[in-house]
Amino acid sequence: MLFSHRFLLLRAPISPFRCAGKGLRMANTRSSSRPFSPKPSIPSSGSNGTSKASLRCRARRDGAKKTVETTGVPSGEASEPKDDRLLDIEEFAYKPVKASKSSTPGTFLDTTRVKGFAVESKVETPINWELVLDGIKKMRFSGNAPVDTMGCEKAGRFFPPKERRFAVLISSLLSSQTKDEVNHGAMKRLSDNGLLDAVSIVKTDEATIAKLIYPVGFYLRKAKYMKKVAEVCLAEYDGDIPDSLNALLSLPGIGPKMAYLVLNVAWNNVQGICVDTHVHRISNRLGWVAQPGGVQKTRSPEETRISLQKWLPKEEWDPINPLLVGFGQTVCTPLRPKCSICIVNQLCPSAFKESQTPTPIKKLKRSEES
Repeated sequence: MLFSHRFLLLRAPISPFRCAGKGLRMANTRSSSRPFSPKPSIPSSGSNGTSKASLRCRARRDGAKKTVETTGVPSGEASEPKDDRLLDIEEFAYKPVKASKSSTPGTFLDTTRVKGFAVESKVETPINWELVLDGIKKMRFSGNAPVDTMGCEKAGRFFPPKERRFAVLISSLLSSQTKDEVNHGAMKRLSDNGLLDAVSIVKTDEATIAKLIYPVGFYLRKAKYMKKVAEVCLAEYDGDIPDSLNALLSLPGIGPKMAYLVLNVAWNNVQGICVDTHVHRISNRLGWVAQPGGVQKTRSPEETRISLQKWLPKEEWDPINPLLVGFGQTVCTPLRPKCSICIVNQLCPSAFKESQTPTPIKKLKRSEES
């Protein structure tokens, strides 16, 4: 007897979250967004963070049933990689260093550790960069970008110096893969609950901290990092924070971008440019950076930092971050930048190349009969 079957080629596996009803979606972060359950489940002490409940989804297609069952889905951060380090575009390859309170303040990150970027490499100064920078400053004059009121440098601005420095460090730690608005809300909840000093954080359990900082990206992991950072600051710096680059980089969850920002803001020590995803993207769009010996774009924010520092005057190193971050939030956005309202579009080699709405890609279906 012959039977006729029709099969639908499924390009992607069925996600168990799509069948769980209406869920709370975390606000899009700087480089990715992940779905979360409406009530984040914080693993209790001694738990491996795994839910024992099974999720069953049924997909019906032409009368045929397909059953997908997943067991042991971690709660809260189900799709989070197992890697202990915080995965982010702002994290770069560098060798961990041992640092103590006696470390020399403002130690430079060894640029030779970034493949292809030796200290002696020459980078040509971009043509018309001053005109472009002046134009961006004019567009940013209104100060209407989220970073202008909710950026990391605004954390604890009314606190005493020591407490403000610690608040800037915590805000920087939470900022990875998180929008300024979301980070600002988390910082406010921590402040309202008296959890912006090392002593209080050490005395508070991770679950409580995680609930307060949710929905920042990787909130469970960052709660753990906050505890470890507070313990180090309390034990080695009397509740204050490190004042050297290497010592800051030795803290859990702190990468180069965050370390340079903390040095700049907390200690008024400008040792490098704070390059996040906005500065990295815009610098490449403007043609301000390139790999040594060629015109290829830089592959990471750390390569962008090294390239920028070879030609950008040092007096611009500190203000360039909030300037380009705000420009990236309002005009030179990641998707469909608003080139038509940008007053420097005639000087930008990437103008209008990404600003058009992309043509929707039709879903391809393949069927087979036998």
